[in-house]
Amino acid sequence: MRILGISAFYHDSAAALLHDGEILAAAQEERFTRKKHDAVFPAHAVQFCLNHAGLRLHDIDHIVFYDKPFLKFERLLETYLSFAPRGLRSFQMAIPLWLREKLFQKSLLAGELTKIAGPGPWIDRLLFTEHHLSHAASAFFPSPFSEAAVLTMDGVGEWATTSVAAGKGNRLTITKEIHFPHSLGLLYSAFTYYTGFRVNSGEYKLMGLAPYGEPRFASLIRDHLIDVKPDGSFRLNLDYFDYCTGLRMTNQRFDQLFGGPARKPEELLTQRHMDVAASIQAVLEEVVLRMTRTLAQESGSTNLCLAGGVALNCVANGKVLREGAFKNIWVQPAAGDAGGALGAALAAYHLFLDQPRVSGDDRMRGSYLGPRVSQSEVEDRLRQAGGRFESLPESDLLSACADALAAGKALGWFQGRMEFGPRALGARSILADPRSPSMQSVLNLKVKFRESFRPFAPSVPIEHVRDWFNLDADSPYMLLVAPVSGRHLIPMTAQQQELFGIDKLNVPRSTIPAVTHVDNSARIQTVHRETNPRFHALLNAFRERTGCPVLVNTSFNVRGEPIVCTLEDAFRCFMGTGLDMLVIENCVLYKDRQDTALLRPCREAFELD
Repeated sequence: MRILGISAFYHDSAAALLHDGEILAAAQEERFTRKKHDAVFPAHAVQFCLNHAGLRLHDIDHIVFYDKPFLKFERLLETYLSFAPRGLRSFQMAIPLWLREKLFQKSLLAGELTKIAGPGPWIDRLLFTEHHLSHAASAFFPSPFSEAAVLTMDGVGEWATTSVAAGKGNRLTITKEIHFPHSLGLLYSAFTYYTGFRVNSGEYKLMGLAPYGEPRFASLIRDHLIDVKPDGSFRLNLDYFDYCTGLRMTNQRFDQLFGGPARKPEELLTQRHMDVAASIQAVLEEVVLRMTRTLAQESGSTNLCLAGGVALNCVANGKVLREGAFKNIWVQPAAGDAGGALGAALAAYHLFLDQPRVSGDDRMRGSYLGPRVSQSEVEDRLRQAGGRFESLPESDLLSACADALAAGKALGWFQGRMEFGPRALGARSILADPRSPSMQSVLNLKVKFRESFRPFAPSVPIEHVRDWFNLDADSPYMLLVAPVSGRHLIPMTAQQQELFGIDKLNVPRSTIPAVTHVDNSARIQTVHRETNPRFHALLNAFRERTGCPVLVNTSFNVRGEPIVCTLEDAFRCFMGTGLDMLVIENCVLYKDRQDTALLRPCREAFELD
C-alpha cells in the first residue's frame, strides 16, 4: 500500500510517502523553490518522494490532503458574519480567493497532479483528513509508544486550535478541542507581530528573545488578554486582537495596554520588547503546563506526544518534561504544517485502512527523510560549479574537520539525506566550536547575517548528554531545552549580575558559551550512532582533541533562506558567507583555496524573515 500525503496552500507545504506504513521520504517544498515557508502545491517535494522510491504517481494507491477545505471555509464565513460589519476589506480579499481556488480543492489538487503525471484517476484517489487529526497522527504513529496522550496546539486548523487525543495501537481518537478564535498559537503569534517579527516565521525569535527580559507584563496578559482555567482551557479577550477579520494581529487597544505601537521590522529592540517577549513566554508555559498536568491525570498515560506549531516551543517542552507529569515525551520534528503531510498519510493508513502499527521504535529515523547526493555526483557537480576540492577517506575527513573546528573554523556540513522539519540535525548544518566566547557573535553576524541575540544549539552524542546538560531524556530533534550542567557553569561577578537585556549577551556563562543562553539553558540535540554515524563520529573526534563532545549546530543557510537542499545551494552559501570550510560527503573545500571570482555575497539574496 503506497500513500502520498500532501500539505499545501497556507504555509510550509510538504509531501510525504509511505509504503506499507513505513516512512520512505518526506520534504518541504521551500527547500526546492528556495522561498521560505512556501505555500504552493508541493510539486517538487512530491516528485522527490516518487523518485526516491522509484515510483510513478500512477503507482500511488491513495493521495491524502491534510485538512478539510469545506470546514475551513465554514469557519471563515461564520467568523465574518459574527464580526460584521467589521472586516469588510479582509472579506473582499479572502472570499474571491477561496471561491476561485481553495474551496474546490479536489479539482485544484487533481489539476496539480495532472501537471506532474498527466491525466489519471486522481480525484478517485484523493482523501482528506481534519487538520488536527493530521497533526495528532504525525505525533503518535511515528512515536515509540504503544499508547499515549496526544496534545496538538497551533494557530488554527478548520475550527480546532488545541486538541487532545488518545492513541493506542493503530487507533487515535480526538477527545477534546478548543475552537477558533481562542488560540494559544495565535496569541503567541500576536506577540510575534507586536515585537516586529514575521508571523508564522518569527515565533522562535520571540522565544529566543524572552530570556533577555523580565516577565513584568505577564499579569497584564492574564488580566486582560486570556482567561486560563485550572485545567489549562482558556478563552481570549478578542477586544485586543484583529486577526479574526483584520489585516493585522493586534489593534490600538493592544498598543495602549503595552505602552506603544507594534515594533517595526528591523527597528531597534528595547528592554520593553524583551520584557514583552519574556511575559508571553511565561504565560504560554503556564497554560501548557496546566494542560499537560490535567491531561496526565485524565488519561492515566505516562507517555505524551506533541504536535502543532506550538510544539516547536522547545523551552515550554523542556519545562513539561522537567515537571514530570509524563515520564516520556516525544515531539514530532516537523511539528508545524509540513508535518501535516506525513500525519495525513499515516492517518489514512492506520485509521481509514485499519492497517496495524508496529511500535517500539522512533519511526522518523532521525528525520533524515529528504534527498541525498552520491559521492560521484558530488564530484561531478562541484567541478561544474567551479569548486576546488579534495576527496578524502572517512578517517582523514573526520580528522581534517575536527582539527579545523578545534582551531576555531566555521564549517558547512552537508551529509546524507536532508532533514524533514525546521531544524538542522547534522545533515545540512553549520558547525563550530562551542568553547569560543566569540563564536555566537561571529556566526550570527558574519555567517548567518542575523540578529545578535539569537542563540545557537549544541549537538552532543547521546552517551555524553548527562555529563554536560541537566537532561535525563533523549532529544534527537532539538526540541527540548534544558540547563547546562552546573559543573560547566562560570559564576557571574556581582557587576555582571546587574546587567540587563542585550548587555547580558557577551558574558561567558559556561565552558561552552557559544551554546549557553543567557538563562544558562541550551536547546539540545542528542546524536545517535544508529541514525547519523558520521556526525556522531565527528563529535567524538572533536572530543578526542578537546575533551569536549559538543559542537555548535545551526542550520546551513543565511537569514531569510531555507536550509540548503542541493550541493549548489551549499556551495553558493559557502562562497557568499564567512564559512571557512565546506564538507559535502567526502569532498572537502577550503575557502582560501577557492577561485575568488566565484565569491558572491549572499547577505541580500533573500528577503529578511
